[in-house]
Amino acid sequence: MIGNVYPPEKQSTGSYDGGRITEQKPIGLSGEGSAVTRIGPLFYWSWFRSPIEGYVASHPHQGFEIVTYMIQGKGVHKDSQGTNSELGPGGVLLMRAGSGLTHEERLTGPGAEGVQIWFEPYLRDSLKQNPACRQYRPDSFPVTRIQGGLIKTIIGGFAPTDLSIDVRMLDIQLLAGNEAHYELKSGRRVAALAVRGEGSFIADGTSLSFLHRDFMVMDTKQDERISLKAQANVRIILIDVPENPGYPLYSKRP
Repeated sequence: MIGNVYPPEKQSTGSYDGGRITEQKPIGLSGEGSAVTRIGPLFYWSWFRSPIEGYVASHPHQGFEIVTYMIQGKGVHKDSQGTNSELGPGGVLLMRAGSGLTHEERLTGPGAEGVQIWFEPYLRDSLKQNPACRQYRPDSFPVTRIQGGLIKTIIGGFAPTDLSIDVRMLDIQLLAGNEAHYELKSGRRVAALAVRGEGSFIADGTSLSFLHRDFMVMDTKQDERISLKAQANVRIILIDVPENPGYPLYSKRP
C-alpha cells in the first residue's frame, strides 16, 4: 500500500450564507488551495456543516454526477427540473447534471452535517443527456454488521445509487479497539475522510495513522487487503475509484 495523509491545513475551506454553512474540502476546485485537486473521476469533495440553518442560493451545474450524503440534520434541495426533496440523516441525493440545471440547498439543524461529492463521467456524452435527480431513503442501503461496528454501502455493490461511473462509496463506523477490512484492487485508488475519531490503515507492513478531520489517499501496485483499526471511535467515509476510468477526463487539472 502507498498512502498519504492530508491534515485539515492541507485541505481548503469555504463558507456560504455569511458563515452559517462552513466547508472543509479534502478535494477542492482549482485555485482553492487543496493539496489534492482530483483522484481519477473523483473531482471534488466537500464536508459541510451548519450549526442551526444555512442557505445556498440557486446556482448551475452541468455534466457532473453529484452525490449529497447527510450525516446528521436535514438537507432540502429544489431545482429547475421541479425536484423538491428533503434528506434526513443517512439519506442520499444523486444529481446527474447532464445538459444543465440550477438548484438551491437549505440545511437545518441542529448540527446539520454531510458530504457532497462530484464525480466526472464522460463529459462529451453526459452534456448531451437530460438532467435528473433521485433521492434515496436511509433504509435503502445495504449494511454489513461486523464486530464493534458496521459498514454501509452508499455506492456500488447492492446499493441502489445509480451512477454511470465505476465507484464504490462506504460509510464505516467502528468502536475503539475494533477493526474492519477492505480489498483494494490494483489500478484503483481509495480516498478516506475521518469525520470522527482516530486510527490507522494497515497493509503489507505499512501503517498510515490518522486523526479526526484527516484525509487519506491510498493505492497499490497489487491487490491488497487493507485493515482499518480504530484507536478511538471512528467514522470514515471511503471512496474507491479507478485511477484510469477508461475515458478522457476533459477537466483534468495540474
